Amino acid sequence: MIGYISGKFLSKKPNKVLVDVNGVGYLVNISLNTFEKLEGKNEASFYTYLVVREDALDLYGFITTAEKEMFELLISVNGIGPKVALSVLSGIQLSDLRDAISSGNIARIISTPGIGRKTAERMIIELRDKINALSHSSEMGEAGGVQLKTFTARNDAVTALVNLGYNSKIAERAVRDCLTKNPDAKIEDLVKNSLALLNS
Repeated sequence: MIGYISGKFLSKKPNKVLVDVNGVGYLVNISLNTFEKLEGKNEASFYTYLVVREDALDLYGFITTAEKEMFELLISVNGIGPKVALSVLSGIQLSDLRDAISSGNIARIISTPGIGRKTAERMIIELRDKINALSHSSEMGEAGGVQLKTFTARNDAVTALVNLGYNSKIAERAVRDCLTKNPDAKIEDLVKNSLALLNS
């Protein structure tokens, strides 16, 4: 199993990259979300998932372990193959997809390519508990550079808000919004800004 590769790009397209790893070119299927993170880069590292078929070996690559874990959850749902899973990850941000599954937002899920109502319902039924567990596990940053500092600040800020009596989902959303505006915010500023947002 190929679980991780790192190298220079021989070619780069929105849905796939050709990576030179010590003279061997690996064709890696990627989501648009991953592609956007490759802007201006001539090389990168990917967490990978190898799909073995009778007539082909398809390699899927992800800049973050969080996206790879979501991909693995999606393909565990009956009716969702690797290509559809990658299409879903291209059509919606990871945090939005997680929120949609957790809250049972079928309309948001079926707005992504390749997903109909019945499949969306199966996703919610089969993945809701797993998504909630995943959302509380530590998210890894870009391959080759784990961004634990941001996760720790976010996690501590959410915990502080929950201890103040706020619903965990509402607290997570507020903290995420504040981190989007200021990714380097310290824990005390994150809590203060989140409280201001929640009370506005």
